[in-house]
Amino acid sequence: MSRSTGSTAKKGGHLRLVLGDQLNRRVSSLVDLDPDNDVVLLVEVRDEATYVRHHKQKIAFLFAAMRHFAAELREEGIHVDYVRLTDDGNTGSFTGELGRALERHSVRRVVVTEPGEWRVWAMMQGWRDTLSVPVEIRPDNRFLCPREDFARWAQGRHHLRMETFYRGMRKRTGLLMEGGEPLGGRWNFDAENRKRLPKNHRLPDRMGFQPDGITRDAIALVAKEFSDHFGDLGAFSWPVTRADALAALKHFIDHCLPTFGDYQDAMKAGEPFVYHALLSPALNAGLLTAEEVCRAAETAHREGAVPLHCAEGFIRQILGWREYVRGLYWARMPEYRDTNALDASRPLPWFYWSGETKLNCLREVVGQTRDHAYAHHIQRLMVTGNFALIAGLDPAEVEEWYLVVFADAYEWVELPNVHGMVLWADGGVMGSKPYAASGAYIDRMSDYCRDCAYDVKVKSGPNACPFNYLYWNFLIENEEKLASNQRMAMPYRTLAGMDDARRDRIRQDAATFLATLSPDADHQGAQAETAR
Repeated sequence: MSRSTGSTAKKGGHLRLVLGDQLNRRVSSLVDLDPDNDVVLLVEVRDEATYVRHHKQKIAFLFAAMRHFAAELREEGIHVDYVRLTDDGNTGSFTGELGRALERHSVRRVVVTEPGEWRVWAMMQGWRDTLSVPVEIRPDNRFLCPREDFARWAQGRHHLRMETFYRGMRKRTGLLMEGGEPLGGRWNFDAENRKRLPKNHRLPDRMGFQPDGITRDAIALVAKEFSDHFGDLGAFSWPVTRADALAALKHFIDHCLPTFGDYQDAMKAGEPFVYHALLSPALNAGLLTAEEVCRAAETAHREGAVPLHCAEGFIRQILGWREYVRGLYWARMPEYRDTNALDASRPLPWFYWSGETKLNCLREVVGQTRDHAYAHHIQRLMVTGNFALIAGLDPAEVEEWYLVVFADAYEWVELPNVHGMVLWADGGVMGSKPYAASGAYIDRMSDYCRDCAYDVKVKSGPNACPFNYLYWNFLIENEEKLASNQRMAMPYRTLAGMDDARRDRIRQDAATFLATLSPDADHQGAQAETAR
């Protein structure tokens, strides 16, 4: 695939820049495309691959998906100017490549869809002043809640509760609604979605996609150009075309969604996917849309193929959480990321990159993240996230880790989830309480503790599960900030009943363990050492 088709826009045509996470034919920048006069520009940008050292699989996924999308546009007869990472003269930046494209094509304006990340939004504002033609920035029409609508809903509210937003979105879209009321008479079936996997439970086979020639070329490029990035490319099997993404959606609806709700919070060693959809990379890159995914789940329920609590639990993650965190991100940025309500400052431990820890739950999740660029929401919240919270890890370092390691991570979705939901660094804007837990939660929802060097039943001493004393140490360290929180009343009543000797043991056990954590002094060097 050469840099350019050799075709140029006719005088008066538009140059339509499509970002790597906007790979949808109906995205706003392409809806009125004139195939006879316009040129679509797609660029493999080194700056975007390295502003954090993204997982190798994420870069390969995006480059492969971009190349396939360009090929599909060309099959429609659309003029595509595709700039590869290794093309001569590639500036490595959106701004530089836009300038070069304007030298190649005689156009009267640039048209682009608004980006997902604040830093790219700020970059686009600069284009209006520096480029030789006008720049039109259009709203991202792939989301069900426009940014402006969320901003109006959020105005004047300090606490932005997802459940309130979710109910409004159900009414707005009609999803799982009947006669103005929620199907089943309830908005939320979360209580039914917390089962542990039974012993010897057979999980469904998952659909993977064998890389074709285009994808293999992208993988080889990443292996060569980004060899020092975190992650393994060997298990790459993501859908990189819309056809494959639709096949993955159908497979999930048919084979996983009917049981998804029951076990969506369950974790099992050696089983990274359980019943989860694995659709988020395709969804976040534009190969699928939020509405079609939600409608597919709703249709499966209305046709009797999927129980209501399973359909609702899945739709809540898309229509609720995904739309909500995107709206919160844009309503509160850029100041949002700088808050640190709990004054957490401990450096990120080395094992977040290496997986070298005696804590089996963390070893399992970090290992599968290295191999697959994926962990499901409970692994992210209650294993890697819970540890980061109760160990007092620095929010900025934790947030960068989450942005680096997952194939579906973009700042608009990663930052609010980690900053607000995982770390409570926003002081309760998103969540009414910190999601802190002892080892008992992980033991209840997984089999990780069975093969751990620590004993989850032991509360103190060298053999105790560190989650146990770190949890209580977290409550002690943040007592002034959290004791008045009504949702924390029960654990603080328990803490109040502990004598001084018990509290001292907790503090000593926590201090001893935390002193053993090896921080990553050289962030880039650490990732290079753990890269495969």
